[in-house]
Amino acid sequence: MNDEQLLRYSRQIMLPAVGIEGQERLLAARVLVVGLGGLGSPVAMYLTAAGVGNLLVADFDAVDLSNLQRQILHTSERLGMPKVDSALQALKALNPQIEVKGFKGSVNEDSLPALISEVDAVVDGCDNFATRFAVNQACFEAGVPLISGAAIRTEGQVAVFSGKSGGPCYQCLFPREGNLDETCSANGVLAPIVGIIGSIQATETLKVLTGAGDPLIGRLLLMDAMTMEFRDVRLTADPHCPVCGNGGSAARDSRSAGP
Repeated sequence: MNDEQLLRYSRQIMLPAVGIEGQERLLAARVLVVGLGGLGSPVAMYLTAAGVGNLLVADFDAVDLSNLQRQILHTSERLGMPKVDSALQALKALNPQIEVKGFKGSVNEDSLPALISEVDAVVDGCDNFATRFAVNQACFEAGVPLISGAAIRTEGQVAVFSGKSGGPCYQCLFPREGNLDETCSANGVLAPIVGIIGSIQATETLKVLTGAGDPLIGRLLLMDAMTMEFRDVRLTADPHCPVCGNGGSAARDSRSAGP
């Protein structure tokens, strides 16, 4: 690290759990942030400020007036701009020393393998189950940690999935069958809720990258802002999960074996 970096990250380097070695890990790390809305905004901003050296941000949408109540990456002057372009502008101004790249398009089964092959961790800040399931499967198949978050109304949740066999994945927690998307546009959300959850996601990402602390691997953190209560629920792997269970592993083995 150079003198400017030592000064910029000095308050973080002072932490025994991080130190110079942890900060160097962050500067060398590569993270994909899926979604640049309410959750992705604080995630991307804090990872940028904390010195994650290579950030890949992905979103297909454009900035809308209804976003500005909670999506703090974007501004009134950037209405109509692709969220990726708006994010790149904000993040490069926040910390010009890191490399930020953007992906404009749908994050799905076709695009995810190439995106995830470039990173050490994925933060999911999207707002629909289809993308969450696709991200989860791609992360598990690539063995990349997934930091998952969701927020709606006055509630939120965060969990970390290691990407390794033996532990639970997102689909163990939320099976595909019976899930109906609940969106902020249909149900509303209190502005700071996404900030709280996104900040927790960013914290968990820094822990995963540096090895500090005890990440929420195999645990689900639930928040109710109306009572400001948090609950920590242990998660277990579903042996019948089509992604990480026996059936999923068999299917992957079959695909890798070829014809």
